[in-house]
Formats: sequence, C-alpha cells, structure tokens
Amino acid sequence: MTILSFNFNEIIAKKATGVKGKIKISNNMSIKGLEEFDLKLGKKAQKALKIKFLFEAKYEPKLGEISLGGELIYLNEEKKVKEIQTEWKKNKSIPKDVMPEIMGHVLKKCNIESLVMSREINLPSPIPLPKINIK
Repeated sequence: MTILSFNFNEIIAKKATGVKGKIKISNNMSIKGLEEFDLKLGKKAQKALKIKFLFEAKYEPKLGEISLGGELIYLNEEKKVKEIQTEWKKNKSIPKDVMPEIMGHVLKKCNIESLVMSREINLPSPIPLPKINIK
C-alpha cells in the first residue's frame, strides 16, 4: 500500500463581491475515476491504479469556491488492485480498508492548497484554524 505520486491538474478559485452576513463553508472530496495500468519498476512490471479526485470548498451564500482536481498513483499487490478495480466498476466506490489512506493523503494535500488559495483571493479559511481564548 503506497501512494507513489500526487498531482493537481486543475486549481480554480473564485470570489464574488458584495456578499454580507453569515458565511457557511462546506468541503467535499470525491473520487471521479479509477484506471489500472502496468508500472515498470526495474525489470518487473507491477499493477498500479491512477485515482482521479475532486476537492471542493464552497462558500455560501454564493461568496466563492475553491476547486482542486487531480490524480494520484496507488500501488498495491496485484490481487488488491484487482479487488479495488472490481469494486469501482461494480459500485463506483473504493473498499473501506483502502479508502482512509487515499482520502487522508488527498485531504492533507488539498486542505493545505485550499488554505493558500483562500488567502490569495481573500476568502475565509476553508478549514477551521485554532482559536486562542485568553482568560
């Protein structure tokens, strides 16, 4: 179980003007596609998966949005790769024992990038930041 690479293919940040009142921020991450391929490591080819994802942070009421799309390369033993691919073809889902590793990696990278993008276009942070209470 290894994530070999991670790439963003699309980064979109939009901000509207003139919005007032309470702002609600919702984040969502989804798997958009999965593709098996042979990865050559030295003399031996090994089965790997290219997993496409989309992360979105939406600011309501229509204040803005941040959208991050990309892909990662996931390497596992051939039997597990086949199992993941079968589950994807059947239910458009990834097995529960593999999903935490994939989601954790994607969320870690996307949360950091969305934080930077929100700063660049002057939107509130899409993830809660620590608050200091002085008593």
